[in-house]
Amino acid sequence: MRIGILTGGGDCPGLNAVIRAVVRSAYLHGDEIIGFRDGWGGVVDGNCSELTIDHVAGILPRGGTILGTSRRSALEHRGIVAERFTEHRLDGLIAIGGNGTLYAANEFARELPIVGVPKTIDNDLSGTDRTFGFDTAVQIATEAIDRLHTTAESHYRNLIVEVMGRNAGWIALHAGLAGGADVILVPERPFSLDDVAARVLKRRSRGRGFSIIVVAEGAMPADGELVTKGRLDPLGRPLLGGIGHWLESHLEERTGAETRAVVLGHVQRGGTPTAYDRVLASRYGQKAHLAVRDHQFGTMAALRGSTIELVPLEDATSHLNVIPDAELDLAEAFLG
Repeated sequence: MRIGILTGGGDCPGLNAVIRAVVRSAYLHGDEIIGFRDGWGGVVDGNCSELTIDHVAGILPRGGTILGTSRRSALEHRGIVAERFTEHRLDGLIAIGGNGTLYAANEFARELPIVGVPKTIDNDLSGTDRTFGFDTAVQIATEAIDRLHTTAESHYRNLIVEVMGRNAGWIALHAGLAGGADVILVPERPFSLDDVAARVLKRRSRGRGFSIIVVAEGAMPADGELVTKGRLDPLGRPLLGGIGHWLESHLEERTGAETRAVVLGHVQRGGTPTAYDRVLASRYGQKAHLAVRDHQFGTMAALRGSTIELVPLEDATSHLNVIPDAELDLAEAFLG
């Protein structure tokens, strides 16, 4: 069989592990893998080349993606995408990506043989218990919080750590819990600035002269608006960023304590994937390749419990995977 593969959307630790697993699984079965450059844009442009076992040697621990990636849409080029399948004699295509990439994959899968692999550090894709890249992002954020604890304590400061998370606060919640944050703010639950200030002041009244606040970029004050950079991202959405510095100024004013914000930004996406993400991504890649061989198209490899299963692609994009209220309520016991 001849099988195409692409990586779309934001880069993510573990992408190369998926590519490697697909190629190695294909090698065992005598299949050919055609790698498209820069996501769906590479399919539209016909920018591709064969991936052999030699091409994926040594890429397992590497961050990013050897295929490159982009957020370019291909939905307005349906005819061209179909032509690429004929031109390159593809028996199937494996699309690795997040909400945007898999939304397009689901649309194309109505007519073309496509299998998806869930990828996002935000862990906000439905249909799967966990996306690869999330564990690495949480580990990076936790290490940063651990380091910030010492300077916060030494200088009696409030330190605000802004992490990624547009609609879902999984990174903020898990890194905040792991890093011993005093306050965690997530998009799922608008926050009261008065409540945050009260938590900080209460901690100081107990003789603890510093506080760590972890906030997702999409977190929003209950009586305010989403903090953005005033321009749109490549998908036409407001570009988020700035909630940390917004909190810095308002919290310092209300508490009278020196407050500083640290924005982790794209450092959460980069670098070497954790062992967990390498294994999960590898399992996804192998499952996706075998799904193509079995003609189980219109599906996505998904983690369900401890096993990798196939679920309908539409399950991944039907709604966002946000933190349940019950889990947020449980986290309250670790705050303040």
